[in-house]
Amino acid sequence: MQSCTKRENKIELALASIPLAAEPIFEIGKFTITNTMLNAYIAVAFFCLVAYIVTKRRSIIPKGIYNFIEMLIEFVLSEIEKVTNNKANARKFLPLVATIFFFILFSNWLGQLPGTGSIGVYGLMHGEMELIPLLRPATSDLNMTLGIAIIAILSTHLTGLRSVGVFNHISKFFNVRGILRSFKKGPMAVVVAVVEFFIGLIEIIGEFAKTLSLSLRLFGNIFAGEVLMTVMLGLFSYVLPIPFIFLEILVGIIQATVFAMLTLAFLVVATMSHGEHKEEHHQKVTAHA
Repeated sequence: MQSCTKRENKIELALASIPLAAEPIFEIGKFTITNTMLNAYIAVAFFCLVAYIVTKRRSIIPKGIYNFIEMLIEFVLSEIEKVTNNKANARKFLPLVATIFFFILFSNWLGQLPGTGSIGVYGLMHGEMELIPLLRPATSDLNMTLGIAIIAILSTHLTGLRSVGVFNHISKFFNVRGILRSFKKGPMAVVVAVVEFFIGLIEIIGEFAKTLSLSLRLFGNIFAGEVLMTVMLGLFSYVLPIPFIFLEILVGIIQATVFAMLTLAFLVVATMSHGEHKEEHHQKVTAHA
């Protein structure tokens, strides 16, 4: 009975040690570095190092790790092309979609390294001395996931402006041109045009909803995984957490794929001019995702 009580107290203390907000580690002037930012910097440094090595030793016939990287890029490109049905657009979307996918995937998997969340320094938090972890998954910080989502959505609008033109893209949200043209077609056409105008205004709200949905989905799943692992380690530190570690690795892949594929879906829709059958194409993209 006492052992059960001690274990419950241990779990409660562990859960209490996982705040929603990222913990500050140190400051550079007035700029605060948090543990999730440190995790993100490690991910960025890793990809910069890989890019440097690959571009420095380029060859006509790739070997070893270079052959693997080329195969990986070709696989991602082929998957994007299945959605876009356009090789030119697939190549255009590859840098953004692949960067988001690999960054989120690597950040998620970094959270499974030994010491993440458990190795740190003691500091004053909420008036008490607490252990501040040096590393925490970057995607368990809502600020990080919201930042990635904002970049993704803004990129879709920039793509739309370049693909269909400024006026056509803006008409998806402010269909003034439809109202002006409807006066030549009769009263019913005017009513339809006014309804479409207000639907466009709702689309603006939908853009904010997309941003929140992308960020909250990723944050919620990764943060919930951190809580789950904490509970499992609190119950029993050996053997029992192993299946859940593999589960978190799988969740990391799924969440990175979902985020990247939804971004790709929004990019494809943004390249369609106002009046095309967007819903049918969007359903096709979502089904593939």
